[in-house]
Amino acid sequence: MIKYSHMRIKRIFLTKSIIATLIITIVIFSGCDLFDNIKVEKVKSTDIINNSELYKQPKQKEQNTFYFGFDPRNSPQKDVAQYIPLMNYLEEHTGFKFKLHFTPKNSSTVEELGKNYTQFALMGAMGFLKSQILFNTKVIVRGINKDTQSKYRSFFVTKANSTINKMQGHKLAFGNINSTQGNLIPRIELKKNDIDIETLKGFGYTGSHQKCAEAVISGSYDICAMQDQLAQKLSNDGLLKIIYKSSWYPSSGIVVNGLVPREVIDKVKKALISFEPQGKDKGMLLNWENTEMPLGFTNVKANDYDNLKFWALKLGLLPTKE
Repeated sequence: MIKYSHMRIKRIFLTKSIIATLIITIVIFSGCDLFDNIKVEKVKSTDIINNSELYKQPKQKEQNTFYFGFDPRNSPQKDVAQYIPLMNYLEEHTGFKFKLHFTPKNSSTVEELGKNYTQFALMGAMGFLKSQILFNTKVIVRGINKDTQSKYRSFFVTKANSTINKMQGHKLAFGNINSTQGNLIPRIELKKNDIDIETLKGFGYTGSHQKCAEAVISGSYDICAMQDQLAQKLSNDGLLKIIYKSSWYPSSGIVVNGLVPREVIDKVKKALISFEPQGKDKGMLLNWENTEMPLGFTNVKANDYDNLKFWALKLGLLPTKE
């Protein structure tokens, strides 16, 4: 069995053989995910991971190299294409090396950060709160959405032609149990509206926002609780109807573990704040507008996530170890 907790995707050339190698690599990392026909011309690169490297563990991390984890959002192909340019950007603006790190299926982004397999990670509020409690991590920047805000919401949706307009009496689908927008925020909103999920006709976790939407479209569930941007897109496409919008909560950010030197954190934070995905840095990016930080990053305050933490603890969704 391949052990790949330390493996990394390097960079990508645009040739048929290299694209094939990338796809083979991604299959090994991710199982049987489907791929989309996306362009990769803008992924600037100088080398790629080769087949022999897949089967060996590096004995030690490279000097001045930091490993960057992330919560998977799309197909592995899309994730690689979106995040590799950010690694290149950070290398250019900090003088350090950055490698994209895929989390193995028997682990999590939080665990990899806590075990120092990764030093930085792009993750949602739920993941950050868990890592903060278990491993004393810190969030250094928050993502800015298309509305120029560093916060997001969850939407409750149903079929486009449905007469449903409330949660009670129906089967409710969530996304991933560790998701902020797919579980934590919806659970908070239900609680605020005095709705106990145990009193619903039924509920379940589908694993992702996309699968949650598909569960409603297929009729497996009546309502789906999901992230706002995808819900709005599917509503605009006439596939779903939005029946409830949550309050705003702090968005995803970049998290760092406690073993990274302060001088490194300061350089990375400065580079991220200066990142302009719709301006000077747009040319190097691919589909960045589909990430949770389409307009870049902003500063974060120590108490920004306190309200979410309060609710997550109240709902029993976080470990209590401090």
